[in-house]
Amino acid sequence: METRAAILVIYTGGTIGMFKDPETGSLRPFNFDELYNYMPSLELFKFKIDSYSFDPIIDSANINPDYWIKLVEVISENYEKYDGFVILHGTDTMSYTASALSFMLDNLNKPVVITGSQLPLGMIRTDGRDNFITSLEIAGAKSDDIPMIPEVCIYFENQLFRGNRTHKFNAENFDAFKSVNYPTLANVGVYIKYREQNILKPNFKRLKIHTKLDNNIVILRLFPGICPKTVNAILSIEGLKGVILETYGAGNAPTEKWFLEALKSALDAGILIVNISQCRGGSVEMGKYETSLDLANMGLINGKDMTMEAALTKLMLILGKDLSNKEAKRLMEKNLKGEIRED
Repeated sequence: METRAAILVIYTGGTIGMFKDPETGSLRPFNFDELYNYMPSLELFKFKIDSYSFDPIIDSANINPDYWIKLVEVISENYEKYDGFVILHGTDTMSYTASALSFMLDNLNKPVVITGSQLPLGMIRTDGRDNFITSLEIAGAKSDDIPMIPEVCIYFENQLFRGNRTHKFNAENFDAFKSVNYPTLANVGVYIKYREQNILKPNFKRLKIHTKLDNNIVILRLFPGICPKTVNAILSIEGLKGVILETYGAGNAPTEKWFLEALKSALDAGILIVNISQCRGGSVEMGKYETSLDLANMGLINGKDMTMEAALTKLMLILGKDLSNKEAKRLMEKNLKGEIRED
């Protein structure tokens, strides 16, 4: 039978790629050259499945922008050879990677499905087997010879999410990810039900990758009793270019004079400050309450309903472009890859 799709599986590391060594009893990385021996049911797909493994593999806690660059370069180098890509990744930083890749892969017209598991692939009750097999099916899915999912997404526990809308919310349950501010792209049961109205449309332009990221950024999370010494120490870090300010509720912050002066000094020094809510659901609405009016008047970037992970990685990308602060602010508040609500 004719091969229906060619898929490249990229293994970065993480729980999903681990098997128990029958001799030692310890966990060891899966050998993807023996994929069909471990999972003979894959033959039913009639897909061409190749693999690429990071060497050495990486615990997701050690993921950094250099690895994101490597991932987009691997995808770019193999883009014309494959119909879709499945990235096996540790869960701890999966949402950061999904968000980063969504911005770094411009004009993406093929599926990049990121998945992982809470239990190793070699364990009896693993969630990895279903996550992996379904991710392969989604990566190869087409309608009228056009990929069903031309964007970076996360598949986990019967749900397909837009990658830059997700966060990991549970370290123990199989349903470890949520996308509170955006609906699923697909739901999986007996059938895969694609929500076409929620999926980005392909533009059929040539893939372009962005590999210059600037990580001179901090996250400043507000809490009752935060003191001037703490805020001033963070905002005076040498070389600091961007701040993700995690505020309360709809973007609210203290109105104390010292706090507002600290923010104003940082802005005057050319530091970009993005207002993101500590709430995982809802949106920043600067000026809705008096406690956010000063932030709006001061010129903070309105992060709206972006996740912290999306705001962070988007800011890294924009800072890497060496733009004026006015243009950088415009792009941060603009919907680039479905990461932020349209006004």
